[in-house]
Amino acid sequence: MFMTTKKMLVTCALPYANGSLHIGHMLEHIQADIWVRYQRMKGNHVYFICADDAHGTAIMLKSQKLNIAPEKMIAQMQKEHKKDCYEFGISYDNYYSTHSEETRELLNNIYFRLKKNGFITSKYIYQLYDSEKNIFLPDRFIKGVCPKCKALEQYGDNCEICGAIYTSLDLINPKSVISGKSPIIRKSKHLFFDLPAFTDTLHIWIRSGSIQKEVANKIEEWFKLGLKQWDISRDAPYFGFKIPNTSEKYFYVWMDATIGYMGTFKNLCKKNKNISFKDFWDLNSKAELYHFIGKDIIYFHSLFWPAILSGSQFRKPTNIFVHGHVTINGSKISKSRGTCIDVSTYLSYLNPDYLRYYYATKLSSHINDIDLNLSDFTTKVNADLINKVLNLASRNSGFIHQYYGGQLANTLENPVLYDMFIKYKHSIGELFQKREFNYAMRKIMKLADEANFYIDKSAPWIIAKNKNRKKEALSIYSMGIQLFRIIMIYLKPVLPTLAKYSENFLNTHLTWDSLSAPLLNHRINKFKIIFLRINPDQISSIENKSNNLNS
Repeated sequence: MFMTTKKMLVTCALPYANGSLHIGHMLEHIQADIWVRYQRMKGNHVYFICADDAHGTAIMLKSQKLNIAPEKMIAQMQKEHKKDCYEFGISYDNYYSTHSEETRELLNNIYFRLKKNGFITSKYIYQLYDSEKNIFLPDRFIKGVCPKCKALEQYGDNCEICGAIYTSLDLINPKSVISGKSPIIRKSKHLFFDLPAFTDTLHIWIRSGSIQKEVANKIEEWFKLGLKQWDISRDAPYFGFKIPNTSEKYFYVWMDATIGYMGTFKNLCKKNKNISFKDFWDLNSKAELYHFIGKDIIYFHSLFWPAILSGSQFRKPTNIFVHGHVTINGSKISKSRGTCIDVSTYLSYLNPDYLRYYYATKLSSHINDIDLNLSDFTTKVNADLINKVLNLASRNSGFIHQYYGGQLANTLENPVLYDMFIKYKHSIGELFQKREFNYAMRKIMKLADEANFYIDKSAPWIIAKNKNRKKEALSIYSMGIQLFRIIMIYLKPVLPTLAKYSENFLNTHLTWDSLSAPLLNHRINKFKIIFLRINPDQISSIENKSNNLNS
């Protein structure tokens, strides 16, 4: 059956440029990367991008605390984030920053289009102001009691306990996170985007299949409450892009963060003249656009972002894939509580493929939170990757090299078993496509069990004791290698490091199209142990180093 190659642009939510990445952040990058790598294996033309979210009050305050210019701080952080992602095997075509001329130009262009089309208004509003620090307080720099459920220590825009959306003025007993003082109320003129004007458009889009059903149900609750005008401006002092034709007014960080996707892609187009920006962002674009995000930023991506795109005559996303949060040993990730493991700390002790695999065994198309239980992580990696998959290669390659110079048999010992393994490509491929990675990993490990059972049952080491039956033993051992190859093709989107090693070991490329073609009369290289079992000392070292960094 002829399949049309798709043109796709895939993004991850932009990490904020005021701190290091931790392994909770990596869940999203890994989820998206697995999906992208699968799409590429299937022949689709995919561009995969990300960038640092580099504006806002938090950036300004952090740079002041460090006594360096914000531009220098975000440049340093971008370099660190980019390094962490690439070392984790995240195959970005471009990792950029929202603090760029491309994003500024697109932001101003979109702003003027929205203004021309009547979607920008201005009005005076009342805001909380820290009179000690002489600054209007962003929602995330205010904490108080939720006006709905009365939960303590909630931010000024939404409650993490009951999910209520409100304004900071609704917060009970608000306190400035910066000074700890009770803020005063001040009046200021702000610019607003007319989100309610897009209610019907958004309602149709959200129910078109562009959002997971459980997410769409949550958005319906916001529709029932009624969409509100969105404040897109902030007062000085602020680190960000100034709003044209205004005095000391800046674009709200969330206005340019999403437009940063476009700016990052435009930068990629400048680097690669063969890529057309219009092909992916024009209103009538035939390309597909996918965003991977966490459940905490649904509101911005499912309402504000498509509305802004509609109002400025750009295309809307094809789909938004939402995932849950990560906990570690059942606890919320927190530096103060010692439950935060930085990416650099993890990489000091363990291969990134281990965490990629563990997350894959937990990830699905739903938005459930995922717990990284370090004991379960150790057990699963050792049992699945080391004892099942790599053991399959190790136990079969030795004999082939010892007696046949690494040359595989020229026939399949068990064609029926081989065909059974190949037939799984349809169900496993469908699971990758639907982001049901957890079920895909179960099927693949079932195949690994079948392959090892086949070797155990055939017992080629006993057959090989008879010098007249060594070719029969070679056929069995070679069959084990054939099955290992199929398993590694299925695992390639998940385990880029091991896949690359396996391609060198097998002396071939692991491609989805080559699944049905066994390596007959083919020479393989010697197997070398590059992945070792995780030992408890490595986990203890990660935990101890994390505790010392966070204390």
